[in-house]
Amino acid sequence: QAQLVESGGGSVQAGGSLRLSCTASGYSSSTYCMGWFRQAPGKEREGLAALHRSGSTSYADSVKGRFTISKDNAKNTLYLQMNSLKPEDTAMYYCAARTYAPCSSDSVYGTGNWGQGTQVTVSS
Repeated sequence: QAQLVESGGGSVQAGGSLRLSCTASGYSSSTYCMGWFRQAPGKEREGLAALHRSGSTSYADSVKGRFTISKDNAKNTLYLQMNSLKPEDTAMYYCAARTYAPCSSDSVYGTGNWGQGTQVTVSS
């Protein structure tokens, strides 16, 4: 059974960095699209970044230049490097996978294939 498991969340001060990891068991290393989204209490889901199997990436404007998505195909693990974190980045972060188009930061969670999430808290 395919499963996505996120890790790496935690509490940091504004300006700090975190790297989230997502282990994708049961998924092919050439899965069509993988990405990250977040959801804060009382707020709508926000797509953050997507990585197409070709290597092309897509980012939300809110994280462009601060967050970087990458994947280690040998480990079948997706990463999200988050730098210059802000208090407004506080949310539960989820890894998601898609097996068909489209592949973009705002559509990555559309198929409902995601993990249990990892909490990121940024203090000012």
